[in-house]
Amino acid sequence: MGRKSKDLAPLAVAKLVTPGMHFVGHVSGLALRVSGTGTRSWILRIMVGGKRRDMGLGAYPEVSLAAAKAAASVTREQVRGGLDPLAARRAAQANLRAEQASFLSFEEAAKQYMAAHEKGWKNQKHAAQWRTTLETYAYPVVGKLHVRDIALSHVLKVLEPIWDKKTETASRLRGRIEVVLDWAKARGLRSGDNPARWKGNLDTLLPAPGKVAKVEHHKACDWQDISAFIEQLRATSSMGARALEFLILTSTRSGEVRGARWSEIDLERGVWTIPANRMKAGKEHRVPLSVPALKLLNSLPRSEGNTLLFTSSRDTAFSDMALTMILRRMGKEFTVHGFRSTFRDWAGETTAFPREVIEHALAHQLKDKAEAAYARGDLFTKRAGLMKAWAEFLEKPAVRAGNVSPLRQKKG
Repeated sequence: MGRKSKDLAPLAVAKLVTPGMHFVGHVSGLALRVSGTGTRSWILRIMVGGKRRDMGLGAYPEVSLAAAKAAASVTREQVRGGLDPLAARRAAQANLRAEQASFLSFEEAAKQYMAAHEKGWKNQKHAAQWRTTLETYAYPVVGKLHVRDIALSHVLKVLEPIWDKKTETASRLRGRIEVVLDWAKARGLRSGDNPARWKGNLDTLLPAPGKVAKVEHHKACDWQDISAFIEQLRATSSMGARALEFLILTSTRSGEVRGARWSEIDLERGVWTIPANRMKAGKEHRVPLSVPALKLLNSLPRSEGNTLLFTSSRDTAFSDMALTMILRRMGKEFTVHGFRSTFRDWAGETTAFPREVIEHALAHQLKDKAEAAYARGDLFTKRAGLMKAWAEFLEKPAVRAGNVSPLRQKKG
């Protein structure tokens, strides 16, 4: 049994300053240990398995005499019950360290997921959108929570405030949360159903995105006005204007043009081969180059060491907003991406080219799976004819309303 001494009152305990062990009574073996530097702490001396052990109960005065007495009494009861309180404490500390080592917050999980996957993403814009949406909407709500603890209520707390106002952003954010939680489950960090899953889960609690907000299509130049626009664009001598003209001639996307390299161009054969890692669908795309497109490329300056077709004044690739700013300076409200719609409308309404040829020209994936299964080629030869017709249409003099004379009726 531990040593039992005379019971000391709180005031007497407070006056214990001489270095050494001072047994304070109340509970057998309870002592206040004063170190050589003057710090004081509670010690309970017990016998466990026939061996004397000293067990710390906390610092004084943070742990009061009353609290030390209560802790000592509980520990004595454990010893009498055949338990080793020191072993139990070590086990609890080991469990806590293991818990802390395995703790992964949603924010850290998302960052680890992005670090592992963003090399496979097509562009930095996609990675930036991932980071921005999570930082803005998800991290403030669930960022510090362990991934295993995130439940349906947490996901709804993230999504509901923006579901009606920013539906497209909210829908994409939901998908990103779902992916991060699936990643955590695959790593054994959580179990059970994914609370961010849409089908059979959130679709019963939130309205479908398509029913909340109408899809806003990119504003496009009418195909009847595109020739007039090309005339205006060619009057602008900037490199950005040439990039935009090339985009229109080839009906490609902004990122594909801004990242285009000379190594992708075969001037002799008139082919631009865009590698899979720069295509939205992740599939290599060959673009037939019309005579005006080749003429434009041949007119471009080529600086030594720069592999890009179109470069800014700093010899770097144009930013995402560079081509848009050209349109704004020209006083146009339509978007850069809208020129693909212009091409699609022109081809569908004024030519006899089959739909699949037009869709291939735009590097679209055919929605009909059966049709897509048979369309294994890229219809390059037919697309070359389509792009030739498009270039010829763009070269036609613009027809303006003021240039058309009304028919005169004969006097009868």
